[in-house]
Amino acid sequence: MQPDAFHDRLDAVRRRFASSLEYKIKDTLAELPNLTGDGEAVVDAVAVSYRRIHGICGVGAAVGFAVTGRAAKDVEDVLIDAYRARRGLEFDEVARLKATLDALSAAAEAELRSVSTPATGKNEE
Repeated sequence: MQPDAFHDRLDAVRRRFASSLEYKIKDTLAELPNLTGDGEAVVDAVAVSYRRIHGICGVGAAVGFAVTGRAAKDVEDVLIDAYRARRGLEFDEVARLKATLDALSAAAEAELRSVSTPATGKNEE
């Protein structure tokens, strides 16, 4: 049987996405104290966080992490107004961001577990 190059490449992209997911979420959570207030550093921190999460949204569903992609979209929705306005997050946005990041983390963890668990009852030759 000849290897399927497309599926091999897709598997490599999925593994790379999965291996970076936890760190991207943790990095965004660690950035929370830097996302409020005024100044260029705050604007930059919001922009970096937005782009990090936007990448999860864009790639997640495309490589088979649909639930994670939808949860990342919820996080992105919290960040987008501040990102577009080039401002820091308001108090209520920080609370929503934390809640959506927690939901993203749970979704990613569950989806990563289901991907890494071998399928049962499948004949592999």
